Amino acid sequence: MNNKKGFGQSYEQLVTKFDAERKIMWCYMNPHPRPCFNPLLLRDLNRFLGSVSQRIKNENFRYGSSEIKYIVFGSYKPGVFSLGGDLKLFLECINTCDKNRLTEYMRLSIDVMYNIYTNMSVPVTTISLIRGNALGAGFEGALSCDYIVAEEGVQLGFPEVLFNMFPGMGAYSFLSRRLEPLRAEKMIVSGRIYSVKELFNLDLIEMIAEKGEGVTAVHELIAKHEKTENTRKAVFKMRNIVNPVTYEEMIRVGELWVECALALSEKEQKVMKRLIRSQDKIYKSDQLSQDTKLNQII
Repeated sequence: MNNKKGFGQSYEQLVTKFDAERKIMWCYMNPHPRPCFNPLLLRDLNRFLGSVSQRIKNENFRYGSSEIKYIVFGSYKPGVFSLGGDLKLFLECINTCDKNRLTEYMRLSIDVMYNIYTNMSVPVTTISLIRGNALGAGFEGALSCDYIVAEEGVQLGFPEVLFNMFPGMGAYSFLSRRLEPLRAEKMIVSGRIYSVKELFNLDLIEMIAEKGEGVTAVHELIAKHEKTENTRKAVFKMRNIVNPVTYEEMIRVGELWVECALALSEKEQKVMKRLIRSQDKIYKSDQLSQDTKLNQII
């Protein structure tokens, strides 16, 4: 294992390792002080994606193939995948009317989501390994991957409606391609938190693993898909030809998100503050596990 390194790159909030035998690059998010997509984590992810994609391009040019075929995204902290966007930063921007800083954060987030969704335009398959709850941008991040493997007991959803907001970094774009738009809208507006089984029945999750068996399930999924690799890659390419998610589309939605965030009332901001306190308390707990009740968070 390369502790906080990936092919010579050092990261502050990522832990990576490369499985040469299976050609898997593992990328574990390790954000602090809370489990959210803060700017430092997003910059680490962008550097990681750039480094891996460049290596794949160089190897394909030199040898006709790359040693990296899969990237698996997970969390280094047990019991939580990601609790969403950086609410503390949002509040600071709202209180100071700092549209530029909030826009910069939005663009940084979309750069990560879009690059993962488009596989950085290189022949690689992306997988989200969900071993803990994934909310808001955490769920968006999972949806940006080609496949999701989730362990039993975890929950996923978009709770932004609690403070009169919506997920603006790709949720609607990703969901409306996998589900019909009306169902995507209902998922976002309702604020419902879904079980793994519910999302599996909607074909949003590829495989459910027993608790503690997520890594094994990823290996099984890869072994299964190796048998139909050519077909599956072609299907993904066809999807992006027929119904592509464009960077411009995501930025336009992101700009709407910025405008809505800056218009939040004092009452709605108080809800965000309560969420931050709850997230901090849970994340710092030594007892954190996949059984963490979502009502402790939201």
